[in-house]
Amino acid sequence: MSTMTRDDVEACLKKVIDPHTGMDLVSTKNVGEISVEGSTPRVEVVLGYPARSFEPEMAKMVQESIPGAEVSVTSNMVAHQVQEGVKPLTGVKNIIAVASGKGGVGKSTLAVNLALALSAEGARVGVLDADIYGPSQPRMLGIAGKPSSRDGKTLEPMRGYDLQAMSIGFLVDEESPMIWRGPMVTQALEQLLKDTRWDDLDYLVVDMPPGTGDVQLTLAQKVPVSGSVIVTTPQDIALLDARKAYKMFDKVEIPVLGVVENMSTHICGKCGHEEHIFGAGGGAAMASDYDTVLLGDVPLDVSIREGADGGHPTVVSDPDGPISARYKSIARNAAARLALRKKDYSAKFPNIVIQQN
Repeated sequence: MSTMTRDDVEACLKKVIDPHTGMDLVSTKNVGEISVEGSTPRVEVVLGYPARSFEPEMAKMVQESIPGAEVSVTSNMVAHQVQEGVKPLTGVKNIIAVASGKGGVGKSTLAVNLALALSAEGARVGVLDADIYGPSQPRMLGIAGKPSSRDGKTLEPMRGYDLQAMSIGFLVDEESPMIWRGPMVTQALEQLLKDTRWDDLDYLVVDMPPGTGDVQLTLAQKVPVSGSVIVTTPQDIALLDARKAYKMFDKVEIPVLGVVENMSTHICGKCGHEEHIFGAGGGAAMASDYDTVLLGDVPLDVSIREGADGGHPTVVSDPDGPISARYKSIARNAAARLALRKKDYSAKFPNIVIQQN
């Protein structure tokens, strides 16, 4: 091994394919320092997405490619470009919108578990509950009380399970209906987003309201979104609405990171039998039709519903279980897809001040 050169090491790394990006580590610029001094090559892999539970596997893949090498695997999340004409949000590197096109497909449950999975994988994460008419994140996160304000103008995010969270549900009674017209909803949502003092987030997951109407379109045009995730079930009706959500994001030039098929199978609580009660392959077919990817699928399991209703979502109530593993895989896949997008360098450019003598 002592005769290996840096070029030899890079040639080996070009053969290591990251399953989350489908590309090799050199092409995605995930290789940090390489040292070939002495008899043991040292390789530093720096992934662009949180991957705490995957790091040992990645290290093993590199070691199999370069026997005897010392390998370190870390993550570094950076800001990525948002749609043109919209300014990035202070304190937030990336906003990921979770949308469905219709209600009843488990979007909010997916959103909270996606956020918790990103956090479990090593990122700083927040959740914005954008469903003004039916806020559900306070109950799902088990957070009670009202947000505080240091200056009377901005809100401190609520906190639960290492997440920062904001929702209209923290400001009104849970059973009070929001009888507001579209413009009021949009204004309220913008205030919740921009007047919250988000603290150095790698990702802010936005649980979008269902549908593709005026409110959703306005949000997509005003909120600085780095990428979106479409949630559907295998049913044809749900897929029709999911396709509308995809086209909405496409029109406002927000990249769709991929599709998640929720309730893909039903797992019997008594015998463990798994079957496709809503059909099969719908999410994968939609992803193929629109040249995107299936980020993963989640079964219809009573424990997911019980956990969300009880304020203990699956990723925190059963962190090492098989369903949490699926959520973590979906989170890594989505963040890895985002990592391949163009980076946002606006914060690195200094302000130019012209002074007259």
